[in-house]
Amino acid sequence: MLRRGRYHLFDDLDPARTALLVIDMQSAFCAPGGPAEVPTSCRIVEPINKLTAQLRALNVPVIWVLHANSRIGGRSDWELFFNTIVADEVRERTLENLAEEQTVWTGLTTASTDLTLLKNRYSALIPGSSQLERTLRGMGIDTILIAGTKTNVCCESTARDAMMLDFKVVMVEDCCAALSDDEHRGALENIIQQFGDVMTADEVLARLRQFKSA
Repeated sequence: MLRRGRYHLFDDLDPARTALLVIDMQSAFCAPGGPAEVPTSCRIVEPINKLTAQLRALNVPVIWVLHANSRIGGRSDWELFFNTIVADEVRERTLENLAEEQTVWTGLTTASTDLTLLKNRYSALIPGSSQLERTLRGMGIDTILIAGTKTNVCCESTARDAMMLDFKVVMVEDCCAALSDDEHRGALENIIQQFGDVMTADEVLARLRQFKSA
């Protein structure tokens, strides 16, 4: 508050220049017993469904960003991650799961107007990770809402890079999930202090509707 002078950065949000990114809501992270399961991800399925339905009614694009790594000559395109970060006992399962054709997790409602993009790093906006930046620029988007999992890994990584690429960033706090409440809150604290805004889905929708009726 001392540095920013106010709690929220954005008083309203322009639906024509805003998009929602739903990150990593796929089997590797959402399925019970999955190799990288985030158990709390099941809690945000319905909140995300409610949010996406109302965003579509406002003509705000919904973009599902899923993680996938390819294998070339028997090797992954992210050797450091799989050989160092992933435990030996789950490495092959993780490789297989993330190399498969990725689909949005069951229970989440998609629409024909939605887009689906693949990324191969935590951040969807680091160079070489995905086509996300080009897609957003082509759509005239300057504001991104972020939902999905994990709050403190792929969501936060994408949010940080988005801000440094001059996108306005809003983390939708009740539509994100992490392995613990502490990790979730810590990531949101990082974002609101340095990289963007943090709002509930209801706060986001109120600002979008306020702009639309202005």
